[in-house]
Amino acid sequence: MITLAIQKSGRLTERTLGLLKECGISIPNGVKNRLKSKADNFPMRVLFLRDDDIPECLANGAADIGIVGENEYAESGLDLRMMIRLGFGKCRLSLAVPKNKNYQSLQDLNGLSIATSYPHILKRFLQENRLNASIHSISGSVEIAPEIGLADAIFDIVSSGGTLVSNGLKEFKVVMHSQAALLAARKLSSRKEEILSRFLFRIKAVLKASAYKYILMNVPNERIEEICRILPGMKSPTVMPLADPGWSSVHTVIKEKEFWERIDEIKKKGAQGILVLSIEKMIL
Repeated sequence: MITLAIQKSGRLTERTLGLLKECGISIPNGVKNRLKSKADNFPMRVLFLRDDDIPECLANGAADIGIVGENEYAESGLDLRMMIRLGFGKCRLSLAVPKNKNYQSLQDLNGLSIATSYPHILKRFLQENRLNASIHSISGSVEIAPEIGLADAIFDIVSSGGTLVSNGLKEFKVVMHSQAALLAARKLSSRKEEILSRFLFRIKAVLKASAYKYILMNVPNERIEEICRILPGMKSPTVMPLADPGWSSVHTVIKEKEFWERIDEIKKKGAQGILVLSIEKMIL
């Protein structure tokens, strides 16, 4: 059995539980009020922890793998394996200053006090850029620090930027981008490595499917070749004759972005009755 640590509550929790469900891993109901649970149909135990505790639990052997934001991993500075980025929980860590300050370059940060919940990431950034600013470590409510005179600037997570604006701040410099990721301890038993490999296989199938769509359309027979060149699919489209003479049904799998870029072209070529379907899993 492998032990997975995930965030107990917060911005990653629901998406993480949703990913486990999409991977066919059933976690018993009512887990939100528990600190641990065992999957019904996969050799996995799940621990529900504070997100900043997850890297430490992997490093000390309390858990084998964990899903946490890259920002927490970077802040921990621990030697763990980055297995895969998961595509959700995206944010950035940025420096922000009062909107009435006319700072032009990073050198304007010299001599300032910066409040943050991520002192280690900030310290590395300041050192790399040879900046002499003091770091004021606080936990939570970082955005209010300049207004109450606790610091001149802040370094914190930014998603939409709305919280900064509401506190009279503006984004000054993006230091790093972050998203949820699956981490693993450096050393696992061969049995746990095998379970991890199976888990990764399922995750990759889910993530791959989310980027693609299954497309069906009715196409005049004389335009099949042209449309197939526009929508080649993963290998080649499937073409099946319709009951209506002179028409065929063309089925293909294509990246969603590419489909929307080409839909006008295939319509001009005569495609009709176009259906776009989600793919639950994709095994290559």
